[in-house]
Order: sequence, then C-alpha cells, then structure tokens
Amino acid sequence: MKKLLTALCFTCALAVAAQAEEGTPTKKNHQGKTLTAEQKALQKEILEKYDTNKDGKLEKAERAKISAEDKAKMEKAGLEPQKKGGQKKQASTN
Repeated sequence: MKKLLTALCFTCALAVAAQAEEGTPTKKNHQGKTLTAEQKALQKEILEKYDTNKDGKLEKAERAKISAEDKAKMEKAGLEPQKKGGQKKQASTN
C-alpha cells in the first residue's frame, strides 16, 4: 500500500511540474486569440507612443489621439479597436 501511495504522489508531482512548465503565460487579444510576434510588437509600439501617463494602459483620451496611420497599421495587423465591454468598434455607414 505504501508503494502504491508513493507512486501516486510521485506521478501527481510530475504532472504538476510538467503543467507548470507548459503554463507560461501568453499574451492574448480581446477575443482570446494568441497574439503573433508582429501584433505584440505593434501593441508595444502603440502603447509606448500614446500612453502619456505611463500606466501601461490606454485610456479613452489616449486612444482618441491615435493617428489614422497607426489605426490603419493596427487594423492591418488584426488589432482592431474595441468598445468598452470587449466588442469591436464597427465602422459607421453614414
């Protein structure tokens, strides 16, 4: 019985260690999809350029200052702006 219990504990410990090693955090977008290296680099560039208060997030006023050129870059890379609540902004048809 002791051998069985020891083997079970050892197996659980190995499983936990293997999962912890695999569990390195990956950056995801608002849809839960993993970001590519290009998308991560662009996000970092936009954040450094427009995060005026250096809190690591873009507030509404900071997002409003993003140039049309940078917005186009973001859209091309698949980093579309989103509304509050996690939904993508839709282009107006007016």
